[in-house]
Amino acid sequence: MTAQEVESGRFVRQANRFTERITAAGAGGLRAEPGRYRLFVSYACPWAQRSMIVRRLLGLEDVIGLAVVDPIRDERGWRIPGRDPVTGAEFLSELYLHSDPSFKGRYTVPCIWDTATKRLVTNDFPDITTMMETEFTAYHKPGAPDLYPEALRPEIDELNGVVYTNVNNGVYKAGFATAQAAYDEAVDALFKTLDDLEAGLAGRRYLFGDQITEADVRLYTTLARFDAVYYSHFKCNLRRLVDYPNLWAYARDLYSVPAFGDTTDFDHIKRHYYVTQRNINPSGVVPKGPLLDWTAPHNRER
Repeated sequence: MTAQEVESGRFVRQANRFTERITAAGAGGLRAEPGRYRLFVSYACPWAQRSMIVRRLLGLEDVIGLAVVDPIRDERGWRIPGRDPVTGAEFLSELYLHSDPSFKGRYTVPCIWDTATKRLVTNDFPDITTMMETEFTAYHKPGAPDLYPEALRPEIDELNGVVYTNVNNGVYKAGFATAQAAYDEAVDALFKTLDDLEAGLAGRRYLFGDQITEADVRLYTTLARFDAVYYSHFKCNLRRLVDYPNLWAYARDLYSVPAFGDTTDFDHIKRHYYVTQRNINPSGVVPKGPLLDWTAPHNRER
């Protein structure tokens, strides 16, 4: 978080700097093709985990390259262990400043580097996953799920808007609030939305029925971090995830899918938040808990 991201005690997330779109037709010169693009991610970051989940669900591992940064970020930004073998960068900031020497702000993941033009083309995290789902269809593996079905897109977009505002970004608005009113507003909206989601999941396995969609990917990454980080570190402590029977079972159901579970690294998650965000946790001490069994039977298939 930067000082520019707090206004009247409220956290206001910085705008995404790079917003070009890769398309199947190659509009603007950015054609969806194998081996051209490199995705930079952190296991700690919920926005980045979304892109890892979708990349794996769709079978794009050999189409879009991947670079994972270290979970501990300092004033130089995210470090790339051992330097990135493709770009040669040691810090993600090098790629940002190479692409835009005037850039000021946080160097965020996920972002995509174009090896053809040698520049960052997008760090627009909401668009990266839907772009993979709609523009890279020629390279999806056989039997890949339709995560963004055309008939459901208006409903998915509407729910994603609520979940982003009140849950995905809502935990940050609570955690980074510097005014009581801003914190209260964020927490109230967060738990009202979680209550609504809990009720909705009582009668269906996933948010839109029996098929995993983009909406499930977006909600999951916040749920995965909730009890480990957001409940205590961000003071989102009215209720825990495990206090919601349907949401907790739903999260475990998704975790059992390798694309979700294999990209969920609680060590990276906890070390990043508790060590990096010294404005909230000055000591940098990382808590041992909570002890949760993410592999317990979820029975959501019923």
